[in-house]
Amino acid sequence: MLTIAETASRVGRSPDTVRRWIREGRLPAQRRGGRQVIDDRDVRAIEDEIHPMAQLPEEWRVGDDGSQAPNWVAALHRSRSGH
Repeated sequence: MLTIAETASRVGRSPDTVRRWIREGRLPAQRRGGRQVIDDRDVRAIEDEIHPMAQLPEEWRVGDDGSQAPNWVAALHRSRSGH
C-alpha cells in the first residue's frame, strides 16, 4: 500500500492530482490510520494509462508461462524514476 505522496512520486504527478483521481473514482483508495492509501495494483493500472505501450506482435503479448506480458513502458519509467 502506498501513500498519496508515494503514489504521486511514482507516477510523476503531484499529490493534488492523485487526490483528484481518488475523488473522481479513477484511483481507488482506502483509509488506514487516518491516511488514504492506494494498492500497488491500482497504481500500476494508472501507470499503464499514463505510459501506454505500443501495439506488440501477438507472440510478444504473453510470456513463456502464458501470463500477460507486463507494460514495459511503465516498467522502464518506474526504473528510471527510482521506483
